[in-house]
Order: sequence, then C-alpha cells, then structure tokens
Amino acid sequence: MDIRNQTTLVEFIVLGFASLQQIQLLIFTGLLLIYLFTLLGNIVIMIVSLLDQNLHTPMYFFLGNLSFLDICYTTTTIPQMLVHLLSKRTNISYMGCVVQLYFFFSFVGTECLLLAAMAFDRYVAICNLLRYTVVIRKSICLLLAAASWLSGFLNSAVHTTFAFQLPFCGNNRLDYFYCDIPPLLELSCGDTSLNKILLLSIGLFIAWTPFFCILLSYTYILSTILKIPSSQGKRRAFSTCSSHLTVVILYYGSSIFTYLRPRSSYTPGSAKQISVLYSTLTPMLNPIIYTLRNKDVKEALRKLIYQL
Repeated sequence: MDIRNQTTLVEFIVLGFASLQQIQLLIFTGLLLIYLFTLLGNIVIMIVSLLDQNLHTPMYFFLGNLSFLDICYTTTTIPQMLVHLLSKRTNISYMGCVVQLYFFFSFVGTECLLLAAMAFDRYVAICNLLRYTVVIRKSICLLLAAASWLSGFLNSAVHTTFAFQLPFCGNNRLDYFYCDIPPLLELSCGDTSLNKILLLSIGLFIAWTPFFCILLSYTYILSTILKIPSSQGKRRAFSTCSSHLTVVILYYGSSIFTYLRPRSSYTPGSAKQISVLYSTLTPMLNPIIYTLRNKDVKEALRKLIYQL
C-alpha cells in the first residue's frame, strides 16, 4: 500500500482510559485476564479440533479458523492497551497506527464472511442432510475459508489506504483505545465523505450481505426444525446451530453499531464502550459459548484432559 502522510504528523496520542486514572490498575488486571483467557480458550479449541478425529468435520474446521481469527485480532489491540495503561506515554507511531488498523480491520471483515460460511454449513447439515457430504466437501471448505481471509484483507487494504490519505492538520489526539476507522474519520480535518461511502458500499458486501445470508439460512433452518415431529429431534437439531447463532448475534450486534450506523449518531463515549465489547469480550466469550453449548467439544475436551 502506498500510504503517504499529508502533514507532519508522526504519531497519535491514544486517549483510551485517560479519564479513568484512578482505576487503571483494575482495568489493566481485567484486560490482562480477558486476553489470557481468550488465548487459552481459543488455543484449546484449536488443539481439540485437530487432535480429536470426531471433530474432523467442516463445522469444526470453520470453528478452528474462527478461534485462530479471534486470537489474531485481539492480539492487534489488547497488548498495546495494556502497555498504555502502565505507561505515562500513550502514543502510537503513524506507521504503527497504519499497521494496527490494517490488520484489525482485516480480521473484522474476515470474521463476518467466516460466520456466513459457518451458517451455510449449518443450513446444508439441517435442511439438506442427505446431500451434506456432496455439497460441503473439503475443497469447498478450503475455498470458503480462503475467500473469507482474502476478502477481509483486500477490504482492509482499501479502507486503510483511503483513511491515511486524509489530512489530520496536526491534531493527533485519538479519543479511542486503538486505531480504528470511525475515530480517525472524526479526527481528520479533510473531507471524509468518500471514506463514509466506502464504509457503506463495501460494508454491503463484507457485512450486510453475509448478515442477510445468515438470516436467510436460519429462516430455512428454523422452518425445517419446526417440521421435525419429535421434541427431542428438534432440540438436537437446534443444538447444532445455537452456539453459532449466539456468536453471530454478539458479533454483528456490536460491529453494525460501530461501523454501519449513521455517522450523525456517532459519539466518542458510546463508540468507546461498544469497542470494548467488540474487541475484547466477544472473542473471549466465543470459546465459552462453543464449549458450554456443544456436546462434541465438551466430550473431546474431556478425552484430552483424561489423556493428559
């Protein structure tokens, strides 16, 4: 990416938790525990999915990708937040901000598409079970995963390039916890209309289209489940997709609020609160959701513990 600073700006001051000086040690402890739990939980899911032969299915292939993704994008933000909480200087270099935004936004876009791929897998598994092994082949899984990752990184390249073509006129106080597009647009003194159009138009492909595909998939899934005669069969069918549906609600609820709501409703306070949920709590909750609500993962985890 050819990104040129149009001013003499060499760094940003990340305000982050500046208004919470008295409890910064408490916040540091909480974030550190969240980060460690996120790493541990997602690494465990990846290991279990690899070692247990019963989990060598498309569903857990996508789940392993999701776990790796959660590790990546929490690592782009939380470590720096922890450093800023312990340091009097909360600066990030201009190029450091470029790199952080690029990778964070890449992982955000990838997760949107990956969740849609997981919804498609659940749709075929419940609504077209007899054709499942024909439709959801290994090659298709690899293609969907690769397309999700590639699209996420290409999407981020466009947004990052245009975001850092904006002039900042010497104002470098970023009222956020990390470099992200909404606070950077608020900070710029230039015309951000093109950036806002890009957020909405490309967001239509990266976020809204997958979201509506997920809704459509679950509409068919729910319709199929309701036709199952036995209540036990209904519960078993719904249990195979309830974890994914919970993750979708958490992830899309916070991401739509952050990136796709009208800019007139943007306020730094509300945006910062949602960003904490979006970038820290959601990745931590994913392993909990998939282990507590998934019998296969719990059984595989129990076997692994016994073997140790």
